[in-house]
Amino acid sequence: MLTYCQYVLANPEDELNSIYHDTEYGYPLDEDYLLFERLILEINQAGLSWSLILKKKENFKKAYQKFNIKKVAQFDELDFMRLMNDPGIIRNRLKINAALENAKSIIEIQKEFGSFKHWLDVHTNNSLQEWVKLFKKTFKFTGNQIVREFLLSTGYLAGSHDKECPIYKKILLLEPPWMRN
Repeated sequence: MLTYCQYVLANPEDELNSIYHDTEYGYPLDEDYLLFERLILEINQAGLSWSLILKKKENFKKAYQKFNIKKVAQFDELDFMRLMNDPGIIRNRLKINAALENAKSIIEIQKEFGSFKHWLDVHTNNSLQEWVKLFKKTFKFTGNQIVREFLLSTGYLAGSHDKECPIYKKILLLEPPWMRN
C-alpha cells in the first residue's frame, strides 16, 4: 500500500493540491522561467492558502507573460496598474512590486552566473539560514517561510515529501540538488 505525505492525506478532496504534490512539489526545475514562476507563486501564497494560488496559477501565468523574466523586468507603471486591477491574481501592491523587482534581480543574476538555476546550484551547500540571508539580500518579499517553501518545492532543500511517500522515491531518482553535495 502506498503512503502519501500527511498533507495530502489530510486534504483528500483537494484535487489541485494532490496533482501538484504528485507532479511538481519537490521536483527539480531546470528552466529559469519555471524557477521564477515558483518564486512568484510562493511569494503570493504568503498569508493565503496554497489551494487558492493553484486555482489562480493560470491567471498568474497570463498576467506575468508566462513568467518571461525579461518581459516582467520591463513592466512599467501601466503594467503595475494592470496587475493591481486584475481580479485573477493576488492584488497586493507589495507582492506585485516584488515580482517586478525580483525579475530585475534575476536578470542581474543571469548576467553574472549565466542562469538563475546556476546561481541556485552554486549555493546548494547552504544551510536554510544561509539561504534565507542570501534571498533577503537579493530579492524582495522573501521571508523565512517563503524561502523555505521555494527551496523545498524546487528540490533545493530536502524534506518536501515524507520518506514513505512514493513521490519521495521518484524524486530521489532525479537526483535533486540537495543530494548533489
